[in-house]
Amino acid sequence: MSGILYLVATPIGNLGDLSPRAAETLAGADFIAAEDTRVTMKLLSHLELRKPMVSYHQHNRASAGPAILSRLLAGESCALVTDAGTPAVSDPGEDLVRLCGENGVTVQSIPGCCALISALALSGLPTGRFTFEGFLPVNRGERRERLRELAGEERTMIFYEAPHKLRGTLEDLYEAFGGRRAALCRELTKLHEETVRTTLDQAVQLYREREPRGEYVLVLAGAEPRDRGAVSLEEGVALVLSRREAGERMKDAVRQVAADTGLSRNELYEAALKAANR
Repeated sequence: MSGILYLVATPIGNLGDLSPRAAETLAGADFIAAEDTRVTMKLLSHLELRKPMVSYHQHNRASAGPAILSRLLAGESCALVTDAGTPAVSDPGEDLVRLCGENGVTVQSIPGCCALISALALSGLPTGRFTFEGFLPVNRGERRERLRELAGEERTMIFYEAPHKLRGTLEDLYEAFGGRRAALCRELTKLHEETVRTTLDQAVQLYREREPRGEYVLVLAGAEPRDRGAVSLEEGVALVLSRREAGERMKDAVRQVAADTGLSRNELYEAALKAANR
């Protein structure tokens, strides 16, 4: 009879958030598969546990996954953990879960901390429907293309970002979505936890003056609901010109109208430019 793979959620900062069930599961597992054994060792030391560990992460999953599966099929139980949060969510653990499913191995979730859910709850933005986008592409061209694909997304959007990339990402978000409402959550559950509820244009300005510190979860308002195809290009141009008359720069007016209507920003800009020069 095969063993069980346990997906054990670990604290994202505060060790006090580890559930009694998670601690019991870690203690009872035959071995632990960890993203970084050094990080997990600190958690085990806190629990006064000593357990056999193997590494399972992005760069070795092709070989480590089958090795873990072999031990599970032999009857051992394994607790899968990431450095912080819920394994298999924006994490190579999803491959191991799929491998177990394909081979008839039972998988159980031991729920707990998840940064995206914590940030969503803190954001003050609509929580009924949301989409998790994880980390955006590192390449700026690919990142901008992904954001263009999300221009008409009406659900609240959630992104992860590292501090050294935050400024560039905020600029690209503003370029794609205009001054939408956003929440920037950093260092969740840790000593310097902070949630800034603001707009994208204000966030860009804020982090030109402030050095980003800690890991961030960005929560962004979705597009305003609309009837598909209800706004024509001509109507979009009229909205742009109206904002121009109110004092906005052409580029900013086009960005905001495109974000609000789902119209192509390039087409809207060219059409608005022609209309303004008539």
